Amino acid sequence: MPAFDLDTELTAERRHLSESRAALARMRGRAEALYSTGDRVAGDAYTAEQLGRHMARRVKELADDPTTPLFFGRLDIEDAAYHVGRRHVTDDAGEPMVLDWRAPLSRSFYRASVRDPQGVATRRRFGFVKGELTSFEDEHLDRGEELGTSSRILTAEIERPRVGPMRDIVATIQPEQDELVRAEITDSICVQGAPGTGKTAVGLHRAAYLLYLHRERLRRSGVLIVGPNTAFLSYISAVLPALGEVEVQQATVEELVGRAPVRATDSPAAALVKHDVRMAEVLRAALWRKLAKPTEPIMVSDGSYRWRIDAEPLRRIVDEARRDGLPYAVGRERVRARVVGLLQRQSEYRTGNSPTDAWLRKMSKVAPVTGFLDAAWPAVTPEALVAEVLTDPPAGVLDDVERDAIRWAKPPRTVKAAKFTSADLLLVDEAAGLLEREPSFGHVVVDEAQDLSPMQARAIARRSEHGSITVLGDLAQGTAPWAAAEWRETLGHLGKPEAAVVPLTIGFRVPASVLTLANRLLPALGVDVPEAVSLRRDGELVVVPVAEPSDLDAMTLAEVTAALAHEGSVALIAADDAVERLRGHLAAAGIDNATADDVESEARVTVVPATVVKGLEYDHVVVHEPADIVDAEPKGLNRLYVVLTRAVSRLSVVHAKPLPGPLA
Repeated sequence: MPAFDLDTELTAERRHLSESRAALARMRGRAEALYSTGDRVAGDAYTAEQLGRHMARRVKELADDPTTPLFFGRLDIEDAAYHVGRRHVTDDAGEPMVLDWRAPLSRSFYRASVRDPQGVATRRRFGFVKGELTSFEDEHLDRGEELGTSSRILTAEIERPRVGPMRDIVATIQPEQDELVRAEITDSICVQGAPGTGKTAVGLHRAAYLLYLHRERLRRSGVLIVGPNTAFLSYISAVLPALGEVEVQQATVEELVGRAPVRATDSPAAALVKHDVRMAEVLRAALWRKLAKPTEPIMVSDGSYRWRIDAEPLRRIVDEARRDGLPYAVGRERVRARVVGLLQRQSEYRTGNSPTDAWLRKMSKVAPVTGFLDAAWPAVTPEALVAEVLTDPPAGVLDDVERDAIRWAKPPRTVKAAKFTSADLLLVDEAAGLLEREPSFGHVVVDEAQDLSPMQARAIARRSEHGSITVLGDLAQGTAPWAAAEWRETLGHLGKPEAAVVPLTIGFRVPASVLTLANRLLPALGVDVPEAVSLRRDGELVVVPVAEPSDLDAMTLAEVTAALAHEGSVALIAADDAVERLRGHLAAAGIDNATADDVESEARVTVVPATVVKGLEYDHVVVHEPADIVDAEPKGLNRLYVVLTRAVSRLSVVHAKPLPGPLA
């Protein structure tokens, strides 16, 4: 395009951006006005409250970030131009100025090709610097021109330095990612994603897409994002709000099952047993053993009348409720209701009148009825059931060594005095699921799922029983003692054994030199996964051997200082027990630094324990003594694989001890 035409086009696109931002501001202004006057236009208090909530949410959804481009692409279809962006923007007449990236027409921005142009004559990508439109790049699909991953603007966006929390990837979604993002709401899928392939982004964008397509359905049932730790959830917390989705719940498994405070710690042996799926059977058997067959009739005095129910009908009621397969607490109430029903029939027959609701409530609470219930179908709390099992683990499912591992050395005097561990709370949650059904989310995204234990997976399954799930993970990055070696078993525990397993192997973030080093570890990790292949050729890898161990920290500090000369975020990753010492060195050198979960900090350097770095990314990573990271835990090589693949531009490995065998 001649220079004059380029300038004219760029000016026109900047004008459209400015007008679109103004239109979005007017949309938000109208929402704010409705929010402020909602109590006066609504017919009653309930309607006013509902309208207020809706408008408050709408105001949040329409927030604009001037540092983020409102649109990133344009499609020319049949002499019409459609700008594609993060949210839908209309002018005052309701005509679209920016199409939401999730709209059906926007699909062509990601899927159209020379082979299948989908009616697109020209696809335009825009380059931005801090929200200002600086350039554009056209692909004339109708002329056979297609840039693909060689697009200069696409490459620059993928390789843009990382500062702060994770950002959305709506401008760079690739066709194979888009296919997963736009999967049907009824489909549960498992993404086996190698490092840097965008699996986390795919899961978050799928949640945003489903909220767009099924808003009212998912607004009622909800969307849940489950992450491995709070640092990870803090890192991804800005993605969905940037896409206008502000009502998605995020939690770790520990937060989901946190019915009581964690006040104790398990031994490794006890934790292994408590995370084992057999504990579900231990609890189930312990609960249902509490039922007893009625052997005596019950007599109920009712004024001048006496009602009698013989043992045989009572046994029949208990047996039928048990066969119905109801949750325990629901079954108990079913038994109570049927006993009261028999009393009601006798009363109606003898008196000729239908009992009142007050009479029915009274009969459900009289001593003969409650006494029968307590004997035949006793009331139980989840905490009490777990306390009973841990005080005297029943024989049968577990062997003697396993029973001894979980047995409380000193049982508490009361259930309220019990000091539960984090694994105990999984058991309490399992017990609660046996008693009552857990409300189900419409869709659940589970990240770093390779580290879920069977009991953790079951806790998530109870919350997605009637919805679909997106499972994200990488078997090679499994570091927990119970980490999965293949996906089928985990999917079974999650209640979705039929979910399709889809591999992502093309890396867009981690440079090829870094992946080549990390891939040397794969044969030693005990899993069968394909190697990642990176499209990045711009990365830098430096291995720094240190002759004297006493100089290791000083050399690490020098690498961090050198990394600060480059743009972007810097992470110093070390074995957990070295973190505080290294933070002290950085502080003494005047280098401001933060922890991984401190999202408010403006420090460019983050010091991260190796055990919490999973899922995070930084432009420059400095790894301190890989041998210590490996030696710190049984799956140390898997942990090192995670650590080495956190860098998206440069990786420095500083070591005084010999490198682990596969890397040597």
